[in-house]
Amino acid sequence: MKIPFKPLFINNRFYKLLGFVAFLYVLAFLWSVFLLVAWLAFGVFLSLIIIDGLILFAPGNKSRLIGKRILPERFSNGDENEVCISIESKLPFKFNAEIIDEIPFQFQIRDFRIEATLHPEKTVTYKYTLTPKERGEYFFGVLNVFIKGQIGLFSRRYQFDKDAMVKVYPSFIQMKQYEIMAISNRLSEIGIKKIRRIGHHTEFDQIRDYIKGDDIRTINWKATARKGHLMVNQYQDEKSQQVICILDMGRTMKMAFNKMTLLDYAINTSLVLTNIAMLKHDKAGVITFNEKICNMLPPRREGHQMNSIMELLYNQKTGFLEHNLEALYASVKHRVHQRSLLVLFTNFESIKTARQQMYVLAKLAANHLLMVIFFENSEISGMIHHQAKDTEEIYQQAIAEKFIYEKKQIVKELERYGIHAILTNPENLTIDTINQYLELKARGII
Repeated sequence: MKIPFKPLFINNRFYKLLGFVAFLYVLAFLWSVFLLVAWLAFGVFLSLIIIDGLILFAPGNKSRLIGKRILPERFSNGDENEVCISIESKLPFKFNAEIIDEIPFQFQIRDFRIEATLHPEKTVTYKYTLTPKERGEYFFGVLNVFIKGQIGLFSRRYQFDKDAMVKVYPSFIQMKQYEIMAISNRLSEIGIKKIRRIGHHTEFDQIRDYIKGDDIRTINWKATARKGHLMVNQYQDEKSQQVICILDMGRTMKMAFNKMTLLDYAINTSLVLTNIAMLKHDKAGVITFNEKICNMLPPRREGHQMNSIMELLYNQKTGFLEHNLEALYASVKHRVHQRSLLVLFTNFESIKTARQQMYVLAKLAANHLLMVIFFENSEISGMIHHQAKDTEEIYQQAIAEKFIYEKKQIVKELERYGIHAILTNPENLTIDTINQYLELKARGII
């Protein structure tokens, strides 16, 4: 019997093997193409990284970026102070940058950063404000500028203005604002009352020709007869009165309001008041004390007196001991011989402590015009203005009302001894003090 011929390649297994081998060849080809493309892409990417790094870290670029922090000569305590950052780019390309300024630790700002875009041959300026709450020296760290590469994988750090220092002085910004308004007669815009002068507390200045509109009651008839035409007497306000700000630096002045101590509020107000007094042609001085007399600047009107007052107030700090009014009285009696306006910034915690010191204050008021300024407790005052929700809050409100009542009783006790008293909160301290000073001056009591 004849067996039919069947070729080997017709076998199904052969077809499967052939298809698998062909698939492997195609897969190997595609893989080689993929590898080639991948290597080419990797090479291009690596080249871009190298080029980007060379552009970013080129030795010549180190001096092509100029950054500086522009600080004022001094900061004003309790006010917004402007800080300026200037970045000048001489780099050949546009770069994105991140600016991180190391701000003094007193501000507790740990997330300060500015995103910037630096263009070739251009200078960018950024401004921000800082509000210090205590006097002293503030040290800035490094001004860091991080330049990012075009791809964004690299960044280069530039550092400028390391260890810059600025001193925080009492609020000279507030002083200048009040000074400008006093000169332009615009103090009423910030709450200063316009008080009409009572009587004629003036002194003779000169005799001059009559001008239409002059008060006819000031005509000098003897001078008129001699000259043959109307002559009038010209008067000026009484000058050379002494105003002395006395700052209590005992423990009661450590209490804080809006992160500033009562002493800092008193210092800022003293600076404004002494400046206003000198504009009114009075002599101004300062005394600071705690358990002893710390500093005493005699009242003067010289041009450098305000600088002396500012330098003296700059270094004052509260202590942990009680103030000593007996030492204050002895020093004032020994060194202040002319009747003066004494403006005492202090704080009384209770009517009991105020009564214990009343006899010393009465002795001061016997020889001088004494004005005592002390503070309301804003937190206690706020407790009585909301509805109590439980028994505990009712008790708290009752205690708060007792404290407020005692403060008002202290005012009456002081006035009973002929002492002018001001009970105020820290934010209204300057306005209330200046109003009282102007009122006393208008009444001719000083």
